[in-house]
Amino acid sequence: MDTLHLLLTAITVIFIAATMFAAGLGTTLPTLRAILTAPLLLVLALTANLIAVPLLGWGVATLFSLPTAAFVATVLIASSPGGPFGAKLGMIQKGDVVAGAAMQVLLAAVGSLTFGPTVNAVLTAANVGGDVSLDVAALVRTVAVLQLIPFAVGLITRHYAPAMARSWHPAAVAVSNVSFLIVLAGMLLGNWRDIAALTGSRTLLAGFVLAVTAFATGALLATGTPQRRSTMGGVTAVRNVGPALAAVGLAFDDSPAVLGALAAFLLSGLAVSLPIAAVLGRHRAGDVGGCILRHASATRDSGS
Repeated sequence: MDTLHLLLTAITVIFIAATMFAAGLGTTLPTLRAILTAPLLLVLALTANLIAVPLLGWGVATLFSLPTAAFVATVLIASSPGGPFGAKLGMIQKGDVVAGAAMQVLLAAVGSLTFGPTVNAVLTAANVGGDVSLDVAALVRTVAVLQLIPFAVGLITRHYAPAMARSWHPAAVAVSNVSFLIVLAGMLLGNWRDIAALTGSRTLLAGFVLAVTAFATGALLATGTPQRRSTMGGVTAVRNVGPALAAVGLAFDDSPAVLGALAAFLLSGLAVSLPIAAVLGRHRAGDVGGCILRHASATRDSGS
């Protein structure tokens, strides 16, 4: 079991790094600069992820009268933005991958600083025990190594060697796709007992409701095209499980009940976001295909 756990952890690291590297290879500096210098988009994204979703988590946990362990898990996952699956969802839905990747890295970095105070504030206000104290420096280093550096390497390659970036991009996307499927299967197989135990419970339903409302909040609190809005929805719905897992170990003695609820919430977010992204991706691929056919038809007509 330890070997399988280590293998899944290694593949997860590959997935995160490959996804961010592929996103960087597909990004140009002017496009990235346009995203990071759009103050309204940044303010709305930070508001959605750092304020609205934690409050939604508190509200959903209260609405469903969750037991203490599930309540804590809800607050932990809702307070942790910047999940690495966010950029992948942008790719699947053929959305604004540049905006999604840039915002994911930013949210993960900022969230590593705000996670502890946010969780403490919500649990204290909700009168639920737990004092969360985390190694912020370690969280920031993790975000930098797994997300920021691969994205920056891909971005620099695209800027200084665009031909090389274009040739590497399909391979990086393929590695991201394959490792994503392995990680997803591993999550399902590794946590099936915890998830099965929650089947039919209020906890699993609360996870779906939180994911749906978080997706809607991220899409509504965004600017730009429908592609960018839906990408922001995916980034907001899929949370960063790393700080949440660290908090369970540090503040809640690796409680199996909290860990099981965390796994359920993480998979609920994917169960909501993946079908939405897949449907959007097929719809947008159809639109692109239709445009190409119409252009080809118009070209033939004009030639005749």
